[in-house]
Amino acid sequence: MKINVYRWADLSAAERQALCRRAEAGMEEVLPAVQRIIAAVRDRGDEAVRGFTREFDGADLDGQPLAVSEAQIASAAGSLPAEVRSAIRQAVANVRAYHEVQAAPPLSLREIQPGVFAGERWSPLDSVGLYVPRGRGSFPSVAYMLAAPAVLAGVPRVALATPPDREGRPDPATLFAAGLCGVREIYRVGGVQAVAALAYGTREIPRVDKILGPGSLHVAAAKRALSAVVDVGLPAGPSESIVLADGAADPRLAALDLMVEAEHGADSSAFLVTPSEELAGEVRRLLPGLLAELAGADPQRARYVEQVLGGFGGIVLASSLREAAEFVNAYAPEHLQVACAEPFAVLGLVRNAGEILLGQQSTFSLANYAVGCNNVLPTGGWARSASALGLRDFQKSSSVVHVTAEGLAGLAGPVARLAAYEGFAAHALAVTRREA
Repeated sequence: MKINVYRWADLSAAERQALCRRAEAGMEEVLPAVQRIIAAVRDRGDEAVRGFTREFDGADLDGQPLAVSEAQIASAAGSLPAEVRSAIRQAVANVRAYHEVQAAPPLSLREIQPGVFAGERWSPLDSVGLYVPRGRGSFPSVAYMLAAPAVLAGVPRVALATPPDREGRPDPATLFAAGLCGVREIYRVGGVQAVAALAYGTREIPRVDKILGPGSLHVAAAKRALSAVVDVGLPAGPSESIVLADGAADPRLAALDLMVEAEHGADSSAFLVTPSEELAGEVRRLLPGLLAELAGADPQRARYVEQVLGGFGGIVLASSLREAAEFVNAYAPEHLQVACAEPFAVLGLVRNAGEILLGQQSTFSLANYAVGCNNVLPTGGWARSASALGLRDFQKSSSVVHVTAEGLAGLAGPVARLAAYEGFAAHALAVTRREA
């Protein structure tokens, strides 16, 4: 199998930039097709949604409502093994526990100077749309990662869209997870047409104020194209990960963790970066055997891993942990694992990552499902400026001010002088006449 190997110190600036390129860089290529779908949904509503669902998902929804009924949501649990229901319940409990502490006080005011009080009031959004993908598998984990904080935040209307199978049925585990979190508005629609319907609104799918959730390159492109129509939240596209390891790392665990995000699809990215040539060599030696084991369980997932390690991934050799962290910060990955002897010491070198998992027991799998932190994270290098999805993504803040007579007296003069300097006479009059 082909595994890309790079030496960070030997790469030019242009080569380093190319190495940090993701599949998302090809978004411009899919935009024309995406915009065609968006325009059709905007103009023809549910008719277009049904047509694209038939075309892309193979599901004929003619004569069926796009909304999933309460009875279908309630009955989803019965089609799942008891151990799956139990696992989802445990994960949801942890996700709720993690996000509960993110809640801000509804109103916070502090005295800025005598008689001048300023602060913030946090309130839930009126409506949000949650997108749960299904193209390369079922993702109930995404459903509860999105739904639990949305409901905790107090959003009165939470709408979830997820693709159906060829019989028009949504994934039952996704229905169960969403229902467990308290979501009752669910649509059997996926892809670009789902995002467009939530953004513009149709007869059967009312519009929302914000759309959150990860998706394919086409879904990411749709969110970008619709960003002037609706708040599309943080960029969450194809999966990406980096394992930052030193010579103390277990090479077998490093190889296993390298495959985790890579199995999402050929458009994912996965890197091992290390100053240890011995570790890198051992990981390369172990990967074919582990890949064969994965192929025995799921040949398609194994092909994805092989495509990623020879495509948007591989091994990066660094001269030191500091240089390895330089690559991490340049790449700004969605997921980062610090597989080092002193992970907390290395943490100080990392600035840009959607999530940082310290130590080799902290595998991506645990964080993806059940640790409690959110698995909806910024991709495409946006971890340089964006954060993991959290409770406040479902809320907004308003500045709140209260000024007493004492406060007015202390500010009127400076404000009038600043207003006059900027040429706003009415601003100045509003304070000087009030003071008199």
